Amino acid sequence: MKLSICIPTFNRAQHLANCLQSIVSNRSRSTIDFQVCVSDNCSTDGTAEVVRNSQAGVAIKYRRNTSNVGMAQNFINVVEMADGEFVWLVGDDDLLLPYALEELDKLIDRHRCVDFFFINSFHLTTEYVLSYPQPFDTANLPGCMTPVSTWPNSGEMMFMDLINPKISFDFLGGMFLAMFRRRNWIENVDVLDPIALADMRTYSHFDNTFPHVKIFSRAFSKSRAFVHAQPLSVCLSGAREWAPMYPLVHSVRLVEALDEYRKNGLPYLKYLRCKNYALNKFIPDLALMIITKDRSGCCYINPLRVILGNCLYPNFYLSVIYFFARRLKSVWAKRFSKPG
Repeated sequence: MKLSICIPTFNRAQHLANCLQSIVSNRSRSTIDFQVCVSDNCSTDGTAEVVRNSQAGVAIKYRRNTSNVGMAQNFINVVEMADGEFVWLVGDDDLLLPYALEELDKLIDRHRCVDFFFINSFHLTTEYVLSYPQPFDTANLPGCMTPVSTWPNSGEMMFMDLINPKISFDFLGGMFLAMFRRRNWIENVDVLDPIALADMRTYSHFDNTFPHVKIFSRAFSKSRAFVHAQPLSVCLSGAREWAPMYPLVHSVRLVEALDEYRKNGLPYLKYLRCKNYALNKFIPDLALMIITKDRSGCCYINPLRVILGNCLYPNFYLSVIYFFARRLKSVWAKRFSKPG
């Protein structure tokens, strides 16, 4: 089997139905040998029924955990279920574009020495999708959408060259942008800390925030990669229950991701440049984490240690200026967008 589309899910039956429908819509356009794997993290909604209804249109391997094992462990579980040579980790609220599988089939055949594919995606709001009859038909997608990555050129490069904010602003943190050789993942999954994986507190450790990044950094550090600049999926915003913890993810966990890449061969000067970029919202994010500490994950870090570890970078200080510049730009745009 060439490809496994792996979907970890928990209590998002409506979104999952749309995701699976977009895969079913691809079925008639491609002859690629593929399967869909759904790891259900003990959902209490209609997830099982959604999967049953979709199995008439596409092959789905479905497994329901007997208890909620946490987001990170569910990622691990769904890749373990896969039989394909390559795995595409897809969010349960993502949509495949109608020609996605056809294009992936060609990519894999044309680039046999590539182990990791960065697959661009479009942004779209959940409100737009839910404004149409459900399950959503991708024929109703708008003609103009904004890509996640603005990188213009498709082509091969070394994996560590992907660690570039111009390609991936979150340094491969978005799992839905990655299609990778499953063997490399399985051989390196032991890099994860089982104690951190077992911690059910959201984003309490790096390993239960970005388990895929930690595996990627070791499994593909010496691999060839490919950037597919043309999006093949749609990433929805508005279905993120963890939004209050975004400052922790952006200004702490992403910096830790760069530490992992550095351990596995990211050149030092590139590490410094990327780390400075990652701190472009640091002080406002830290302030927000402290102000909303009951729900921001502030208790998972030592603020003083984090400050001392980052205070030598220019963006540590410039992040305040950037914050006010963004606010001013937003107010200006709202003022002049009003009629008259």
